[in-house]
Amino acid sequence: MKKNILILVIAIFHQYLFSQDTLREKYNLMPWPQHINENNTPFKIDEKLTISIAGEDFKKRVTNASVQFLRRLANRTGVFIDAGFPIKQKKASIKISFDTVSNLTIESDETYSLEVKENSVLIKAKTDVGALRGLETLLQLVNFNQNGYYFEGVAIKDSPRFVWRGLMIDAARHFQPMSVLKRNLNAMASVKLNVFHWHLTDDQGFRVESKVYPKLQEKASDGLFYTQEQVKEIVKYASNLGIRVIPEFDVPGHSTAILTAYPELGSKEGMNYSIERFSGIFDPTLNPYKEATYTFLENLFTEITPLFPDEYFHIGGDENEGKHWDENEKIQEFKKEHNLKSNHELQTYFNIKLEKILKKLGKKLMGWDEILTPSLPTSAVIHSWRGKREGLEQSTLIEAAKRGYQGVLSTGYYIDRMLSIEHHYSVDPIGDVVLTKEERKRILGAETTMWSELVTSKTIDSRIWPRTAAIAERFWSAKAVNDVNNMQKRLEVINFQLEELGITHIKNRAVILRNISNHQENNALKTLSNLCEPIKIYSRNEAGTEYKTFSPFTLFADACVADAKDAVIFNKLVAQENFNEIKIYLKHWSKNYDELQAVLNNPNVKPLGELSKNLSITSNILLNILTKKEISTWQIDKLNASIALLEKPYLDVELAVVASFKNLITLSQKKYSSKK
Repeated sequence: MKKNILILVIAIFHQYLFSQDTLREKYNLMPWPQHINENNTPFKIDEKLTISIAGEDFKKRVTNASVQFLRRLANRTGVFIDAGFPIKQKKASIKISFDTVSNLTIESDETYSLEVKENSVLIKAKTDVGALRGLETLLQLVNFNQNGYYFEGVAIKDSPRFVWRGLMIDAARHFQPMSVLKRNLNAMASVKLNVFHWHLTDDQGFRVESKVYPKLQEKASDGLFYTQEQVKEIVKYASNLGIRVIPEFDVPGHSTAILTAYPELGSKEGMNYSIERFSGIFDPTLNPYKEATYTFLENLFTEITPLFPDEYFHIGGDENEGKHWDENEKIQEFKKEHNLKSNHELQTYFNIKLEKILKKLGKKLMGWDEILTPSLPTSAVIHSWRGKREGLEQSTLIEAAKRGYQGVLSTGYYIDRMLSIEHHYSVDPIGDVVLTKEERKRILGAETTMWSELVTSKTIDSRIWPRTAAIAERFWSAKAVNDVNNMQKRLEVINFQLEELGITHIKNRAVILRNISNHQENNALKTLSNLCEPIKIYSRNEAGTEYKTFSPFTLFADACVADAKDAVIFNKLVAQENFNEIKIYLKHWSKNYDELQAVLNNPNVKPLGELSKNLSITSNILLNILTKKEISTWQIDKLNASIALLEKPYLDVELAVVASFKNLITLSQKKYSSKK
């Protein structure tokens, strides 16, 4: 009997998985919900559509979201909605109800249910934030046929896998205006991210107004900083979207900007500090033995923490190599006096002092995984960015959880490294590690990180999106939702929906291309940008010396993105050996060099000439081989010579189809006879 029940349970489970796979092929939801069923009762979208919110009090978030929902729905469908909102509950076509208002903590409940019927849409949630998540899902269910637009008829029950699902934006290396932050907050909410990690200080700038220490913005920001009122505005804007804001003030390293304003706090006395213009890791460090350092930080944090209601406060704590500590005799004496055997132990001393300051202010200290030491209080939160480090058996995230610390993962989600979405999507925040219930609870979630050494407000969106939408799915959806091909199919739709929210990741690429071609439209240049990707893992700015604060970031590489569109398609065609489609691309590329001539005299385009020329040569020969169905040794020799030139970087980009060109040569040699 028990055996039969087990077989039945397994059969039902497999049937459920199969049905979910089928639905993922049909619907373009991202992140994918925990449970979804079809009921084949679509709801027609017309001018009579209305929204109601149950209850009389505390509806601010959902009211704001409902108004924005109607605006976005009208824009997408072209439907002239009449009254829309607010409407009494009984008469409304979209009925929203929730039990309580979320106070936006890691304990907040984002569970919701959504049911689309022929005559009504019901969204129910335990909190108002859950209702917001349901509205975003409903927008992704918009579809159309020849009779008009409608919501797909489905029933959904949904909740997140992790409570912490974040995006970090670095506003210190390159300042990001308010408009950039707001449009990215909108995009975050659309894919159910709920933590905005705001990196506000670094060697290149201190970006928050301080009335207690005004020199910070006067001397250390180039005049580019957020007033305290603007900080409050962003926090409020994020809160309306159900997003928490975690500030980061990076100390004791990454402190050149602070020391530019207050050099007396530095570890190298008498040094003339100035804002750093390069990228990389630098020596200026706060002095850990001076009480004045802690007085400064306590006064600063006392002023700043009320601007950020969230319990968590990030102090950075990364990449302090301690060179200035080693050079300071008084610091060395201090270490001996306190039996501190290394700079790591000295930084732990520093972190413990900060932990006490922040605790007094009602905050939990959070820092990058360098802060993980045996003597650090377990109230601190470990932000894992280096993965498995020397001396540890497991990653810092898992190690922290096992030692009793809460943790957040960013290893594998550094989107500024310009790696493919396939790479990032393959990373699971926990992996296959076996954890106890308590250890699992300590792993709060994960964040994507957008460091801004190589981005400005014009290019940052194209580095964050659409990859972060797919990564957000790994933070929200079930672990089993990990099929790359299906994700890419759905992401293609979500990509354009992000543009509806004001994200500039698509349109600004064309702006940059026109800029480098002296405002001329050029299809050949656009074609190249859809085949090329920026060189990866910081190789574009090796050691941080080529690109500086005021370097140009409107070059060809800035118009190129990870997962170059045409390269992704072509590489799949080669893998499938779809020669008919392959020939269409090769024919188009064989003309690239001729078509590029119109703008080739521009200094910012001219270095691409060799790339374009060899692309055309290679494409033409391969096209000839596939058309005539024969291959000769001279063709192979010429292809190999041309591909060797295509393999090298051009203007900080790499051609993303080189490997497929090589595969085509191999396929051709196998398929057709070789002639001399």
